[in-house]
Amino acid sequence: MKKIVLFFMVVSFILPFSAVYFKIGDYYTPGDAYFITISNNIAYVAYNWAELKIIDVSNPQNPVMLGSYDTPGEPRSIAVSNNIAYVADWGSGLQIIDVSNPQNPALSGSYDTPGWAESVTVSNNIAYVADWDAGLQIIDVSNSQNPVLLGSYDTPSYARSVFVSNNIAYVAAYYAGLQIIDVTNPENPVLLGSYDTPDDILSVTVYGNIAYAAVSGSGLQLIDVSNPQNPVLLGSYDTPGYTFSIVVFNNIAYAAVSGYGLQIIDVSNPQNPALVGSYDTLSEALSVTVSNNIAYVAADYTGLQIIDVSNPQNPALVGSYNTPGWAESVTVSNNIAYVTARDAGLQIIDVTNPENPGLLGSYDTPDDILSVTVYGNIAYAAVGGSGLLIIDVSNPQNPVLLGSYDTTPSYARSVSVSNNIAYVAVDYTGLQIIDVSNSQNPALLGSYDTPGEAKYVTVSNNIAYVADEWAGLQIIDVSNPENPVLLCSYNTPGEAISVTVSNNIAYIAYVAVYYTGLQIIDVSYPAAPVLLNTILPHPTSN
Repeated sequence: MKKIVLFFMVVSFILPFSAVYFKIGDYYTPGDAYFITISNNIAYVAYNWAELKIIDVSNPQNPVMLGSYDTPGEPRSIAVSNNIAYVADWGSGLQIIDVSNPQNPALSGSYDTPGWAESVTVSNNIAYVADWDAGLQIIDVSNSQNPVLLGSYDTPSYARSVFVSNNIAYVAAYYAGLQIIDVTNPENPVLLGSYDTPDDILSVTVYGNIAYAAVSGSGLQLIDVSNPQNPVLLGSYDTPGYTFSIVVFNNIAYAAVSGYGLQIIDVSNPQNPALVGSYDTLSEALSVTVSNNIAYVAADYTGLQIIDVSNPQNPALVGSYNTPGWAESVTVSNNIAYVTARDAGLQIIDVTNPENPGLLGSYDTPDDILSVTVYGNIAYAAVGGSGLLIIDVSNPQNPVLLGSYDTTPSYARSVSVSNNIAYVAVDYTGLQIIDVSNSQNPALLGSYDTPGEAKYVTVSNNIAYVADEWAGLQIIDVSNPENPVLLCSYNTPGEAISVTVSNNIAYIAYVAVYYTGLQIIDVSYPAAPVLLNTILPHPTSN
């Protein structure tokens, strides 16, 4: 049987860029820790070897095992209320265990849910169970020996986690994002609103009017739920690995991050969450809870990690700015540079002093961001398989998604905007022309299927110029956006990947072509383009 170590941490010193924590004690237990909750200095730990363990942590330097209870399934989550432990026991539903005598926990009752019990929370004698493919189950546990189903809500995807506040249930519904459900009448739960997270949502907790969502590959998402009918993204923090669980205490978010242990994030400014410190738990951190300035982490095969976070300081990073991903393209407006950083999303950088650029904010796009243009206070982003995203950047510290248009089955590569119309170069399906006058509800006006693979588009004087890779430059009349008409196809000597147009004296198209450099083309008469010059910056340049 594997030996599992439980670490107890205190702050030792602060490095220039992050807090560092050290072990002050340990405790060895068998099995793999999956979830933990704390009540009155007692840790209740779910082990996926079908066991609930009860550990006295009043002295974190010397934790003491009090007792355990072998559940019939696999414990995934625990809620404790009035000396009763409610265990989401995967295939065995809800197990209700009397822990008034922690040395001798005893089964009080159980309820076999129709799905796979993944998470549980209890409020006013009602247990809310995230029941995987059976959605949200609402169970009356006022009589723990005879729990009774009150109602249920079938979520559009697997229910992974549930949190209840003020008669609203917040359910992490895997690939369907955050579901916000009114449970005022538990017999008839009603959907209030939802938020489509960029990746699979695994866990959610609510603090004040902000929902903190653990979103697999996208880290921590901070969502304003003050209006549950219209949840809005406030900010995000991209954790280095998959985020499984989050708890918030005194404006500090503690995230259990697969492969990277405990990440401690300052969320006092939800538009700009900042890393405070971290502790490497040496294994998969799956769940975290906080009590009395101690963070308790269920860390897979290293068991229970107990970390002192009483001093979670974060020295400010001073220096130049490097984008977290590959810088793919850039546009500048009013001394702000908008940089597409592929899987790191949209980076918004103050370049007022170009020798010392500073990050203002960012938006974590759901797919690789490949191109962006700014029109007024709105950024239009071509985001690969997610299509066109429309992002409000009027407050660059808090970019907010307004709307989107799905360009599938092809990848959105580039976008140009003119007179409330977005022109999107969409790989194999060519040019998509989208009405964005209502940014919350963009609508397709028309399209033109170019012969090649549309990589880039620019629009000037009602003419769209599309860099169509191996098919060269496509020149399309879009004066009637519902009926775009090809004016001319210009065969470049290599693959056309980018284009821009200048109208100084004559209309000149500058086309970037793989291996054959820059093609300079007179398009004053777009139906009859004329090559003026070719510039090869370097003999081996692409």
